[in-house]
Amino acid sequence: MCPWLWIYKEATPGCHTEIDCTWKMGPRDVPQPDFFLRILPEYGGNSRMDGAYPAGAAELIVEVSGSSLSRDLGIKLELYRSAGVREYLTVLLDTEQIVCRQLVRGRYREIKPQEDGLLRSRVFPGLWLDPAALWNPKRSVRTAVEKGVRSPEHAAFARRLAARAPE
Repeated sequence: MCPWLWIYKEATPGCHTEIDCTWKMGPRDVPQPDFFLRILPEYGGNSRMDGAYPAGAAELIVEVSGSSLSRDLGIKLELYRSAGVREYLTVLLDTEQIVCRQLVRGRYREIKPQEDGLLRSRVFPGLWLDPAALWNPKRSVRTAVEKGVRSPEHAAFARRLAARAPE
């Protein structure tokens, strides 16, 4: 799962990703998402640093749900929604499914895979995920994301972010 985000971050200016990091979303809300991808504030992102910790809302949070399923689909889903996390992806280990949601007018709406089976982020153009590759050792998550970062949509997004780069 993580290589997907790292490949995208390396190809996209102004983006940052980490694993299992404490995140400040409110005075008493400090979840530890499994993964996140954010646009740095100086590039126009929603989050900021509060001391040593990221704070505010990441553009994308990923939770891998096994024993934490009820929290990830309950209290965390609601916390991320109310904090303004624009996309929330849940990897459901028991059923080998991925549920991707986009925040639209204050509510999460599910993003379905397209005809080719790929999930495409609405927030991060070119961030493509092949859900079947997570469960099939003969496939690679790298293939879809590398194709995505070569897309015209990603090139345009990367140019927009690069134009905001601090001097």
